Amino acid sequence: MKALQRIVFDGQFQMKRGVLATPTFAFETWGNLNDDRSNGVLLFTGLSPSAHAASSSLDPSAGWWEDMIGPNKPLDTNRYFVICINSLGSCFGSTGPASIDPENGAHYRLNFPVLTVEDIADTAVTVLEHFNVTKLHTVVGASMGGMTALAFALNHPDKVRRLVSISSAARSLPYSIALRSLQREMIRKDPLWENGQYALVDHGPVTGMRLARKLGMISYRSAEEWSERFGRERALGFTDEDSPFGIDFEVESYLETHANKFIGSFDANCYLYLSRAMDLFDAADHGGSLANCFTNLSLESALVIGVRTDMLFPMTQQQELADEIAKHIDEVIFTPLDSIQGHDSFLVDMDRFRPAIAAYF
Repeated sequence: MKALQRIVFDGQFQMKRGVLATPTFAFETWGNLNDDRSNGVLLFTGLSPSAHAASSSLDPSAGWWEDMIGPNKPLDTNRYFVICINSLGSCFGSTGPASIDPENGAHYRLNFPVLTVEDIADTAVTVLEHFNVTKLHTVVGASMGGMTALAFALNHPDKVRRLVSISSAARSLPYSIALRSLQREMIRKDPLWENGQYALVDHGPVTGMRLARKLGMISYRSAEEWSERFGRERALGFTDEDSPFGIDFEVESYLETHANKFIGSFDANCYLYLSRAMDLFDAADHGGSLANCFTNLSLESALVIGVRTDMLFPMTQQQELADEIAKHIDEVIFTPLDSIQGHDSFLVDMDRFRPAIAAYF
């Protein structure tokens, strides 16, 4: 048995702007369901992570939220049954643009339907039915995953008791949309993108993906952290003396190294679709305005966490989300954190995030 599990949807999966025939939904789990199946915790990921959020006996490699999930950790697997779903549209097990269309035997590529955050949220219903879970203890998400968790609570209010939204928002700001738009343009302007018809990941728009990843990494952290971490340190072993524009600074070499790691692991078309889905999401679509969209929530409580240095989802957005939800449910906890790691703080600043999340559970 492998850690990554898959469910094939029986029939046509209705999306917001299209349909998929018999799509696959991939996920991993940790812990065990209790007798009344009331201890389920559903975790949605950000744009690029897989469902491998933590290690297990079936896959001992460290996951992207290793310090959060496990025995005696904030998402305590002695108490909770944790499910992490790979996003629809991704390339780590769930059906996406890089998958084969069963109706014609070819890769979907740009024939994949327009993807929305709500579509990703709706895949969880099938996974929960597989485990005979009728109501979750909590739905959790950070970044795009926070949007997805919110969409799940809005679309399926009878299926969840509590919500944890981390470094996310009810909708993206123009600043964030502009950044992601530029990232997508970098990919699409690469001649090797070939209008989405490139042959393989390794032979796709490598330059476009590398540049998009660099821009993303810059926006995921704060100027404060870049200064403290790198200063004006010079790079060793990267400088090309024959080029007037070679890598001279340590921060440049850091971006280059990590961007190169990314391009071989993520499909370009999948990146485009998921990035656009973040831009399209607006909780106000569920009620005509932010003031009205949360009226159908049936949550017992919610936790909203924001970070002072987050440029993509500023703390004002977390406060706005908490304030609007608080108009419709009894308990909303807003937790501002003073981390310098920016948007990525939830992945790296465990000293602050572990206590904040553990206290809620």
